[in-house]
Amino acid sequence: MKLKCNGKKIEIKNATNFTTRLVGLIGKKDINYGILFPKCNAIHTFFMKQEIDVVGINEENQVIYIYRNVPKNKIVRIKDNAKKTSILELPKNASKSFVIGSIIKWEE
Repeated sequence: MKLKCNGKKIEIKNATNFTTRLVGLIGKKDINYGILFPKCNAIHTFFMKQEIDVVGINEENQVIYIYRNVPKNKIVRIKDNAKKTSILELPKNASKSFVIGSIIKWEE
């Protein structure tokens, strides 16, 4: 699936198994895609090579939290219920066009 961010389409991978949820963007350089973590309310940036943007969305794909340029070795926790929240990890500065309350529209 794809997501339009700042006028560009970014490929979004869905972290649905243990390995993809565990690894995420760890160790990646020049990140040009995002990862969606369904039913998740916390991520970490340990062992990351660069900063990322972290967007929290609810069941209706509405943006509820935005953390821009999250540096390595941080934990980001969204206080909402994990079963009703998803987290989207994006390349640094990719979330500039999002605001709290925006609805994310996925493209196939």
